[in-house]
Amino acid sequence: MISVKNLHKIYGHGAGATHALKGIDVEIADGAFVAIMGRSGSGKSTLLHMLGLLDMPTSGDILIDRKNILHLSEREKARFRLEKLGYVFQEYSLLPELTLLENVYVPAVCLGKENGYRKRAAELLEIVGLKERERHYPNEVSGGEQQRAAIARALINRPKILFADEPTASLDIASAEVVLELFKRLNREMKQTIVMVTHEPEDRRYVDRVIWLEDGRLDVGKS
Repeated sequence: MISVKNLHKIYGHGAGATHALKGIDVEIADGAFVAIMGRSGSGKSTLLHMLGLLDMPTSGDILIDRKNILHLSEREKARFRLEKLGYVFQEYSLLPELTLLENVYVPAVCLGKENGYRKRAAELLEIVGLKERERHYPNEVSGGEQQRAAIARALINRPKILFADEPTASLDIASAEVVLELFKRLNREMKQTIVMVTHEPEDRRYVDRVIWLEDGRLDVGKS
């Protein structure tokens, strides 16, 4: 369970400050597939970055399984991100000098896992439909395939929550549908909790729930 309480984020100071989040209160259940939606500048990515410990709020609380993750030390936050959270972004950020298989298991190596990570990486590539591409390099596969490899990488450490920030923005329609169907299957079959930012209205059909933001606030009329 993710529980957000009175979350604020202010960038800058004085008259030029930008109040990106204005007292967000929201809960996300385990096993949910949630989309954060709203107009450009409504605070979607800002909220996702707060939930994923990629940035810190100005005030408020974020609890995951009743633990206030904002109270962790910097070292504990880094460990928590690596162990409990997975990330997929608009840019695939695969290392060009590594094969897809090697890219997938890099986070496991960073966590110090010594056994089984190669096998799990291969299994994840099969799950995302890239079994025949595991020895290929990023520049040898399509953008959609790179994004699916990035999803496999995000799952290597069995994260409690998978965060996706505009994961299909750089893809064509067909590739985007493949990625979203994959998210839906991961959610249903693996019970993976997924929180995704998207600006595409049609993406609503893939998710269980939409959290609508408007000018940094929860749009209770829609959410």
